[in-house]
Amino acid sequence: MAKSTTIIAFDQHAATTVAAVLLPGQRTPALHQLTSDIPTILRFVERIRRAGPVQCCYEAGPCGFELHRGLVAHRIPCDVIAPALIPRRPGDRVKTDRRDAGQLAILSRAGALTAIHIPTEQEEAARDLLRCREDIRADLLRARHRLSHFLLRHGRRFTLTKKAWTKRHAEWLQAQRWPLPALEQTHRAYVRAVDEAVGRLQAVNLELRDLLTLEPLHARVDRLRCFRGIDDLTALTIAAELGDARRFPNAPSLMAFTGLIPSEHSSGAKHSRGPITKTGNAHLRRVLVEAAWQYRHHAFLGPSLQHRQRGAPQAAIALAWHRNIAYIVATARSPSVANRNNSS
Repeated sequence: MAKSTTIIAFDQHAATTVAAVLLPGQRTPALHQLTSDIPTILRFVERIRRAGPVQCCYEAGPCGFELHRGLVAHRIPCDVIAPALIPRRPGDRVKTDRRDAGQLAILSRAGALTAIHIPTEQEEAARDLLRCREDIRADLLRARHRLSHFLLRHGRRFTLTKKAWTKRHAEWLQAQRWPLPALEQTHRAYVRAVDEAVGRLQAVNLELRDLLTLEPLHARVDRLRCFRGIDDLTALTIAAELGDARRFPNAPSLMAFTGLIPSEHSSGAKHSRGPITKTGNAHLRRVLVEAAWQYRHHAFLGPSLQHRQRGAPQAAIALAWHRNIAYIVATARSPSVANRNNSS
């Protein structure tokens, strides 16, 4: 970064924003209190830009990327900083908005910050809908647990089939009658909560199907569906959460982004590696691990996989098959690979 560039670092919150302005040649930034609406911040930055080039940055947080998009739309360079990768002094026990903004400006001048990838508006919209689906699934699980625990407390067990939450189970739930009005109302309320969550989940699933045909997600989904264990929703999750995979220089950096690399605590002659770090994108890591379980089985092309590969690029199909064979060969040469996968 040029030494003649003014650094503007923001500590953004819902109502207020602190701006730290570090002028060229200065070592201490000037602090300004602003409201968090985008037009006010833009006017503030434009006033400073009249004196020379500026570089903005702020820490990724709950306010999202609207500030970044507003600045970039006015051709003002801006970086969104990864919070977990900001250097922090171990003895620093005082944390305020003004100190955070000032420290961010100083670290930006030193080149010690790591910027994150900014998704497109389409990618962010798909990601929000996918995470909404995960929240609805969690709500459905809780509603089912409440209903089943209520029934179990009163000695009502479903024994007609081995599986619950099927059509016959739903008919059995509707047929339950209670001797007291309070119990009847409780049962109906729990059943209604389950039915509402199922309806919400089905509605979101239909809306997610519409996203499969939109760019830039469509091309990524078509390639990802060529791999075993990856169908529409898994492919859409990977495409939306990961973005363009070509931004990663190599496979280890991609695995670090997902938190799938082993943790390590080594010093001197001692080398100690532990479980995966889990410091990356949890949503992406979950679907990747679930898809990887399909590779425990022998390599073959089933009807569903053949259907998914129909019309996909030949290069993606060839790569998917090569990965199938490579895993089988690695497992045959080293049985410990299969043992580790089965025990994880």
